[in-house]
Amino acid sequence: MSSILPAKISVLGGGSWGTAIVKILTEQLKQQTGSLSKLTWWVRKQETVDFIKQHKHNPQYISSVEIHTEQVLVTCDINLAVNEADIIVLAIPSAFLAEALQSVDSTLLQQKYLVSAIKGLVPSTKQIVADFLITHHGCKKEKLMVISGPCHAEEVASEKLSYLTIAGLNADITAYMASLLSCRFIKTILSDDLTGTEYGAVLKNIYAVAGGICHGLGFGDNFQAVLISNAIREMEAFLYKVHAHPREINHSAYLGDLLVTAYSQHSRNRTFGNMIGKGYSVKSAQLEMNMIAEGYYATKSMYEWNQESLHIDMPIAEAVYNIIYLQHPVRATIEKLTAKLI
Repeated sequence: MSSILPAKISVLGGGSWGTAIVKILTEQLKQQTGSLSKLTWWVRKQETVDFIKQHKHNPQYISSVEIHTEQVLVTCDINLAVNEADIIVLAIPSAFLAEALQSVDSTLLQQKYLVSAIKGLVPSTKQIVADFLITHHGCKKEKLMVISGPCHAEEVASEKLSYLTIAGLNADITAYMASLLSCRFIKTILSDDLTGTEYGAVLKNIYAVAGGICHGLGFGDNFQAVLISNAIREMEAFLYKVHAHPREINHSAYLGDLLVTAYSQHSRNRTFGNMIGKGYSVKSAQLEMNMIAEGYYATKSMYEWNQESLHIDMPIAEAVYNIIYLQHPVRATIEKLTAKLI
């Protein structure tokens, strides 16, 4: 680990979570002067770069966050951002990750520590980000980490006390990454369940869509409690099948992240589901939100993978798939689901 200290960090992705992570890391710059080199932040469009440099905030996402441009190099050159970094934090929506990395030299990526803050599957390969980086870019699993919740970008922006789980197989670098993210409003938890933490972050988005659908239909808190208690058992069965590990499913990275995503008004997946429950079409809901609901993409990939090879009983995830991809009647589908819950 000493070879990367002080670390140079690049954050890839200009959305809410990328903006929040930049805020957290610049907070560390202020608190620990000299322990962290200048940040590099890649955003996709030059006009966004120009706006941030002039106005010191992101024009589209959590604009209340002040960007300290004397500490943050903002660029739309992804190769510059990769070249500048020892540690790269990926905060690009999963649906666009493969495209964003197309122009990046894989041999260069292999030299970096890569931290996924992405809570979705790469649709073209139906893989979690860690597996995608391993199979398509030749990265070593020991150099990969995952940032998980429970944590919403909007609450980070308002500096409300939040917890992050940092998962990785290399205990030293995982602890170092946690120290970079830990500040006066962020506490960090360490985990060695790299695969389970990432899959849990994907699944909770699907269940949050389900919760939103039920809320939109008018189901109350009593039913939501039953739905989410069934969802965590469904998640546990899935995680055990794909990656047996001595995890505690009631820990923050699993149950905690599920709860905040299923119940919070900040949750875009819950919001997306709520709109579907209220009668919006999938396309109309996506257009009105103007943000990516990762659960939409994850639902299809998870369902198809489960049908093809896993064969796990996942009635909640299946109901979401039937509604948003097969256009099954929303209320009838949820009423059918209610008979399967315990």
